[in-house]
Amino acid sequence: MARLLSRLAQLVAHLVARVGPGAPALLVSAVLGALCIRAIFLRAGHPALPLDDAFIHFQFARQLAGGSFFSYVPGEGYSSGATSFLWPLLLAPLHKLGLHDLSLAWGAWLLGTLAHAGVAVEAGRLTQPLAGRAAAIGAAAMCLACGAFAWFAWSGMETMALAWILLRTGRTAARWIEPEPPDPPRSLRRATTLALLGAMAPLVRPEGLLAALIAATALVMRPASPSLPASPSLPASPSRFSLPALSAPSALLALVPLAGVAVVPALNWAFTGNARATTTLVKWLIGNPSYQGRALLAAIRGNVHLLFTDVLDGGDWTALFLPAGTCVPLLLGLVALPFAAYRQRRPAHAVVVAALALGVLLPCTYLTFLWNRLRYVWPFVPAWFVMLACLARSLGDAAEWARRALAERLRRPLLPVGWVAPLALAACTGALATLLPWTIQDLAESAHAIDQQQVWLGRWAAQHLPMDAVIGVNDTGAIAYLSGRRTFDVVGLTTRDEARYWVAGVGSRFEHYERLPPERLPTHYIVYPRWMDCPPLLGRELASATVLEQSILGEATMIAYEARHEILGSGEHPAHLDPGEQVLDTLDVADLESEAAHAYDTAGSRDPDNRVAPALPGGALSAPSPSSGPSLVPPIFGEGQPRLFPPPIADGGRYNRRADRFLLRTPRPGAARLILRVASDDGATVRVRLGGTEIGDVEIPAAGEIAEEPGPQEGAWVERTIDVPPAWTPSSVQAGSVEEHGLPEGGRTTVEIELLRGREFHAFHYWLAGREP
Repeated sequence: MARLLSRLAQLVAHLVARVGPGAPALLVSAVLGALCIRAIFLRAGHPALPLDDAFIHFQFARQLAGGSFFSYVPGEGYSSGATSFLWPLLLAPLHKLGLHDLSLAWGAWLLGTLAHAGVAVEAGRLTQPLAGRAAAIGAAAMCLACGAFAWFAWSGMETMALAWILLRTGRTAARWIEPEPPDPPRSLRRATTLALLGAMAPLVRPEGLLAALIAATALVMRPASPSLPASPSLPASPSRFSLPALSAPSALLALVPLAGVAVVPALNWAFTGNARATTTLVKWLIGNPSYQGRALLAAIRGNVHLLFTDVLDGGDWTALFLPAGTCVPLLLGLVALPFAAYRQRRPAHAVVVAALALGVLLPCTYLTFLWNRLRYVWPFVPAWFVMLACLARSLGDAAEWARRALAERLRRPLLPVGWVAPLALAACTGALATLLPWTIQDLAESAHAIDQQQVWLGRWAAQHLPMDAVIGVNDTGAIAYLSGRRTFDVVGLTTRDEARYWVAGVGSRFEHYERLPPERLPTHYIVYPRWMDCPPLLGRELASATVLEQSILGEATMIAYEARHEILGSGEHPAHLDPGEQVLDTLDVADLESEAAHAYDTAGSRDPDNRVAPALPGGALSAPSPSSGPSLVPPIFGEGQPRLFPPPIADGGRYNRRADRFLLRTPRPGAARLILRVASDDGATVRVRLGGTEIGDVEIPAAGEIAEEPGPQEGAWVERTIDVPPAWTPSSVQAGSVEEHGLPEGGRTTVEIELLRGREFHAFHYWLAGREP
């Protein structure tokens, strides 16, 4: 027993020694956390979280605790939708220990408190070699006073965990290259620690790749031997400005961080066949078909401009967290950093800080970084506070130089100016701290909004929907976690193979749903109507949750609907075929598989132009097949008895086209015709070429004129026909087969649609119809 108590005492002493330097930061974080949690309870009455994405982590954690490896929906296998690999792994044991339902928030809050304090400690430690102890205390204080860090520490998200591991890895790497005299000698243990930190960083979030690269670079470097003999009175130390030399043992360990980068892509590839996570498919500009070439560069430039003119400047998007005009001192801090590095002979420390700070440009490659209170930006901001502390030290040094110069000229002593740097740091900290009450209030209001909308609808679904229901969702967190029902993520973050259709646009989603078997489709939808943007699929409204006084939700009202899928496939056939005529080939515009099979040129197409032409009211009327006749359906608007309508249809298409180019089966001259389902807002004329030969022009009436046309195509589009002339001879024919293209046997011919008059046209379907020989 005595030996056990002795070992326990040694362990406690060791922990105190380790935690001791961070104890003040941990105390401040604990107090701040208590204030945040108290505000949440006062507003919501129970544990609540301000972002629906936190419940995605909870759902993965529950599945992990139950033995399912990163499965989001029970029974559906691995999902690549986890934006953090380690965060659910940390939450899973807490769920296993009994923190179920909303009580798991306590576990996330505990981890957030530790990360919040850890960021302050690491920011101070990274600052001290560059600017001294006073500046280090100032950097830590700014981190503790920053409202954004508090907001995310108690949001249930991994944001502050990423900020901590970026700083910790960066500091460890810098001290590996530029060790301090009190540091322990270089050892395999220290190199392994750095390697493991670098490997873990990309598992916290993909942006942790930056820390992995820093760690790997540091491990293949070491300071060269001193260029001058050491002074007898001073310990030998490496020259700060000598070129690095390769260290073979640590170079091998440099592979460990790179292996950490590869873990998640390898798992994604092994389980899904695609190395990219669904988050990158949905949110990353690189690889998005709507943003290529100049459009991609323009979007990134726009994000960078917004970052420095608004986000880091305390503008409209960040007035809650940063004082107005913050960007100026931050950029001056970037200028002050190399001077601090030169003064203290710490170039590696400066390079690491600059790399971490400029990592804030990574979110500029996202479709937008404005989601979720800009959670992708904040992990890189602590490094900017380090540079701000270097700026304060530089101001203090400049004031001291000016004092000495003036005293020498006046030939009399002047008052010391050692207060300049601490005063500047106190001013920065105070400016940040004045926003904390507003930040805490917003945290509580946002948590209440999520609680009253997504959480409420999740509990409603648990009580009112059948156990075999499949819920289509655009916010997939709380509804999946609390409903106990299978979910179908229309955005594609947590449902396999859906992301590419969300990225393409609503028309492609509609066409994709036409290809899915009925058992794969949702039975209900709980969505924001504008986000879903597909009214034909939304049936009877069952429930809704409206929260008005908030700014965190995608829309004020989220609605639960019955699914209406009988409309799927309704637009697959032309309105009219002659007796004995049949469809020989079909291009279904916005159907990604059909477009690929027909080599459809999507150049210039953007996701907002990929739409669904709605069914009644205000949509097109047509028979779903040539044999279909009118059916008895009730009118959608107005009073009265049911009357005869052609069945309503809906079709996906690409809007605002100026030209279309694709391949169709080569027709027989004089025995086939091309049918175009098209529309135009203001009216247009298009020229049709078949195999390079002009075969005619098509007039497309303006949208307001379509309703005046007789026939079943009233409302959204018209169908126009061009006969293939008997004397037509293609200038070029491409070979094609069922195996290659999924098309009928025979050659394929290029079809070109060129805008002659008007601003644009909208394309929905192209059919080649005729009689088989």
